[in-house]
Amino acid sequence: MSPTPPAPSADLSALTREHVLRALRHIDRAGLELPPSTVYELVYKGRRYPPRPVAELALRLALKQPAALFPLPAGAPTNRLLERLSFTVTTKRPVLAGSPHDGDVAAQQDMQQLYTGAEEEEPGEAAPSPKKAARKAAAVEPGPAPQPVVAEPEPGYTPPAAPYSRADALNELFIGETRLDDALAGLERKKNLILQGPPGTGKTFLARRLAWLLLGAQDESRIELVQFHPSYSYEDFVQGFRPDGQGGFRLTDGVLPEVCRRAARQPERPFVLLIDEINRGHLNRIFGELLVLLEPDKRGPQHALRLPYAPAAAPRFFVPDNLYLIGTMNTADRSLAPLDYALRRRFAFVPMQPEFGEPLRQLLTRQGVPKVVVARLLLRLNELNQVIADDPELGPDFQLGHSYFCQPPQHPAQAPSWLNLILEQEIAPLLDDYWFDQPSQAAAHRKRLLSA
Repeated sequence: MSPTPPAPSADLSALTREHVLRALRHIDRAGLELPPSTVYELVYKGRRYPPRPVAELALRLALKQPAALFPLPAGAPTNRLLERLSFTVTTKRPVLAGSPHDGDVAAQQDMQQLYTGAEEEEPGEAAPSPKKAARKAAAVEPGPAPQPVVAEPEPGYTPPAAPYSRADALNELFIGETRLDDALAGLERKKNLILQGPPGTGKTFLARRLAWLLLGAQDESRIELVQFHPSYSYEDFVQGFRPDGQGGFRLTDGVLPEVCRRAARQPERPFVLLIDEINRGHLNRIFGELLVLLEPDKRGPQHALRLPYAPAAAPRFFVPDNLYLIGTMNTADRSLAPLDYALRRRFAFVPMQPEFGEPLRQLLTRQGVPKVVVARLLLRLNELNQVIADDPELGPDFQLGHSYFCQPPQHPAQAPSWLNLILEQEIAPLLDDYWFDQPSQAAAHRKRLLSA
């Protein structure tokens, strides 16, 4: 009997997030043992899976071809595909020798097949082993699925830099050319910029795109993201003593010195530090010496300072001229203290507003949302935001942003229920909080919002 020719590589255009979810459910339900990855893992609901075998199984389910071969190699290409489908791929956790999982890894390495259903027996083939028969009985998807063992690349995976232009930004942002140019001009002038506004106005979305425009590419190797919170400290951000894992403490640099060193090594290329929710931390404590070194005319080694924890012989610290800071600030959180004037003087501020106008209308229309649903959304949210802005105890800082509505469903028939669920589950509870001491007013606004 002539050998069976290998199956051709399959087209990835049919693969969706739902197919990957089906593959994960099938793996869990059937108890499949997949060949382990060496570097990366797909993380979903606390469980970890080898990325490429999951992606190949998902593709076979999408095409209904149990012998289809996944066309991408393991590592960066497969990781990028899964990340585009909103899955998290992370570096694999180490397995300690002698731990309960130590033997599992060795056992998984013996698996050479990715099983997706009942297999056809060759003529004259011996009866399947009990383990193989049990595996067949547990499977629910038909067809054979041979899977070669795949070795993933060494650590260091970073998405490759893709060009990013002003036209690309204007195509996906809700702000016009003038506001975009003004934001970039403020960033170039001060080297430090804060996007401030109500929640849901796209501050973090715009911050990353300003960084891409400054770099000229979607180069994540030159972007560092950190989020401030009430427990964040100077020791986390700049330098401090931390446990060394051996019962002692060791002087350790935080995020800022690390990114400053990277920028100083490439002075001809800009670097960006993104600080999300910048006003949720105690800024005077977190920044320390940075309060002086942030100023555009205080950059470079000639303005270097000695850090308080550093030994006397240690090099002095400075912020390089090619490092830019972009922060986002929520103006609606009552629990946050305002920035002091000394810190404000070192930043340019760009206000962000809800955009329930033509850009959102065009976005939703392009994605198939019926016009009547779009019209209702824009009308009701503009009305509600006007009421919030006119309320003396709230004001414009508490208006609702457009980000709630930027991910419509794939099927137009689901659009009315999609809108109703957002209004009921996300917007209405917020109104109850805004007017917690005036429940009748909150109820009236909620009724108006949910009316057709």
